[in-house]
Amino acid sequence: MFQHITVLLEEAVDGLAIKPDGIYVDCTLGGAGHSEKIVSQLSGGGRLIAFDQDDAALDNARVRLAPYMDRVTLVKSNFRYLEEMLLTCDVPTVDGVPQVDGILFDLGVSSPQLDEAERGFSYNHDAPLDMRMDQGGALTAYDIVNGWEEREISRILHVYGEEKFARSIARKIVQARENAPIETTGELAELVKTGIPAAARRTGGHPAKRSFQALRIAVNDELGAEEDALEQAVKCVGPGGRISVITFHSLEDRICKQLFASYVEKCTCPPDFPKCVCGGTGKLRLVNRKPIVPTEQELEVNPRSRSAKLRVAEKL
Repeated sequence: MFQHITVLLEEAVDGLAIKPDGIYVDCTLGGAGHSEKIVSQLSGGGRLIAFDQDDAALDNARVRLAPYMDRVTLVKSNFRYLEEMLLTCDVPTVDGVPQVDGILFDLGVSSPQLDEAERGFSYNHDAPLDMRMDQGGALTAYDIVNGWEEREISRILHVYGEEKFARSIARKIVQARENAPIETTGELAELVKTGIPAAARRTGGHPAKRSFQALRIAVNDELGAEEDALEQAVKCVGPGGRISVITFHSLEDRICKQLFASYVEKCTCPPDFPKCVCGGTGKLRLVNRKPIVPTEQELEVNPRSRSAKLRVAEKL
């Protein structure tokens, strides 16, 4: 059963300013909560295109969205191929670029992926080291843990997990695998613990949390995919269309914030000029200057939403 509590449901979909006859893209179908909210607001002339690389999510969507399937197109693909895949979906184009009315991203890993022990995402379940969102993907967490050099493992733990003890953890991993391969999430979680001083393990949640996040990001190239997809989203949203992005950690949020900022109109005139003469133009307008975060009521229902941030931009 694909059970998932949708984060920032109302806020993210409201941010798209849905037009009943518009074309909308959910780049991260997941449990289909956002997709259902979007498509329920569309008329017969509207359309939803939903991406996911996880077969379980797509199968769940066929059931959950059954009443609306006449206006839904499901696409099995990583969202980093957004523009390419939209060209196969028979949407309007301008100069060869597909044009839609809104695009939504709900980044990170979905609750069902975390909760299915065999997927190897969680330090709370002992399972084979996997962490692939797309089960057809070549690279697994096992490959990284048992095959990559100590320096590279340390780098991804530090950069993607913001782990202060990355060097020590990487050293413990390499030492352990010299005796036998590290096969399971349980083995890895215990190794991570030994690489973190006892005093540091007493605060900040499970000691393996940051390392598992880092490995998951590396296995799925999540940050590279996010950058690629957001750049394409700016191209593929038509004038007046919007992009809603939910992030769950600082690295994801920083990429979104900086990319949106790079497309916002900037005036380079001296501040004492009575009016703008530089002709500076941008492609986006920020709908919310500061990120929208979950309400206290949402946090009570779904503690996993605690780190979520929503940013929305409109195409000029």
